Amino acid sequence: PRWAALPGMERTTVLITGCSSGIGLGLAARLAADAARRFQVYATMRDLAKGGRLLERLGGCCPDTLELLQLDVTDPCSLAAAAQHVQGQQLDVLVCNAGVGLMGPLETCSEQAMKTLFDVNVFGPVRTIRAFLPAMKSRRAGRIIVSSSIGGLQGLPFNAVYCASKFAVEGLCESLAIVLRPFNIHLTLVECGPVHTSFMANLQHPDPEGSEMR
Repeated sequence: PRWAALPGMERTTVLITGCSSGIGLGLAARLAADAARRFQVYATMRDLAKGGRLLERLGGCCPDTLELLQLDVTDPCSLAAAAQHVQGQQLDVLVCNAGVGLMGPLETCSEQAMKTLFDVNVFGPVRTIRAFLPAMKSRRAGRIIVSSSIGGLQGLPFNAVYCASKFAVEGLCESLAIVLRPFNIHLTLVECGPVHTSFMANLQHPDPEGSEMR
């Protein structure tokens, strides 16, 4: 069964990346289950087959406040399709949450693993913001929330590459925040400490959907 919406209510439209696990899953479930139905949530993930985790959190049913949407932050075509899908909606909040972790001594980290991490953690938010920013600028309204980390403020042992990616995200967002204010677009960095995610449970196989230590 689908949950009924309250008539005549204007909702805040939120799109969240990396909702198959971790912070993204928890945030999407919390907003979609809001008792006052204040939010319309686009919960995006690279692999929609993992959407069952989110529906399970919501009791097995999909409320009318939630839509699952395929989005891979490393794929420009996927981002363009997602942006096109929500084009008719006024996107109020964009949450760039997708991320991966990489832990271990630097000499054990392969170059490919490091490139993948930067592709998701740094270029992922860049691509995502670029895809949705023009519509926000044209409306002169919006909020962008980017998942950073305490590792973006200080280096952490055996997390050199991960911290480097988050330091880059900090610089990106601090610079963007200044130039977006005249468009009434507010950018927020969330610098979490350790959070239990699938990355923490399986350090050897990072999942680019909310599976990092933040």
